[in-house]
Amino acid sequence: MTKSNEKVTRLVLLALFTAIMIIMSTTPLGYLNIGPLAITLNVIPLGIAAIALGPAGGLAMGAVFGITSFLQCIGVGGVSAMGAALFQLNPVLAFVQRFVPRVLDGLIIGLLHKFMVKKIGEKISCFITGFLAAFLNTLLFMGALVLLFGNTTYLQELMGGKNVIVFICTFVGINAIFEILASTVITGSIGSILYKSKVIKLK
Repeated sequence: MTKSNEKVTRLVLLALFTAIMIIMSTTPLGYLNIGPLAITLNVIPLGIAAIALGPAGGLAMGAVFGITSFLQCIGVGGVSAMGAALFQLNPVLAFVQRFVPRVLDGLIIGLLHKFMVKKIGEKISCFITGFLAAFLNTLLFMGALVLLFGNTTYLQELMGGKNVIVFICTFVGINAIFEILASTVITGSIGSILYKSKVIKLK
C-alpha cells in the first residue's frame, strides 16, 4: 500500500468511525440511560479507532465522543439526567467533565496499543485495548465528576456519605461491568479482524 493510499484509507476509516459514533450517540446503541448514569457503548468505536488509527485517531474519536456526551446535557441527541443537572450547576465544568476524559481515554489507549502491539502481538493487544477503552472511560469520567463537582449538594447527595472509592464502585456498578465486557470482546474481535484482513498493519 502506497503512502497516498494509506492516507486515504485512514481518512475513510476516521469518517466511518465518526459516523458510527454519531449514530450510536443519538440512539440507545450508544447511551442507554438507566437512572442518573448511562451505559455507553461508544467506547467500542473509540477503541477500534485507537487500534486502527493510533493515538491521533483515538484522540479525534475521543473528541467526537466527548462532544456528543456534552450535547446530551442540553438534550441534543438524547437526554442525560446527570448531564442536565451538572449543566445547571456549571456549564463550563460540565463540558470539561464530559469532554476531557473521553479525549484522554482515546489518546491514552492509542498510545498504549501502539506500544503493546509490538511487544505482545496484535490479537492480545486488541482485547486489552478494548478493556482499557471502557475501564479508563469510567475511571476518568468518575474521577472528573468527583474532582469538579464533589463539593456540590447534588453530588454529596448521590454519594450519601460514602468515601470516593466506595461511591465510584457502587455508583457505576453493573453499568461498568457490562461496558467493560462488551468493549473487551467486541473491540478485541473487530480489531483482530482488521489486522488479519490487512486493513491495518503492524508498523
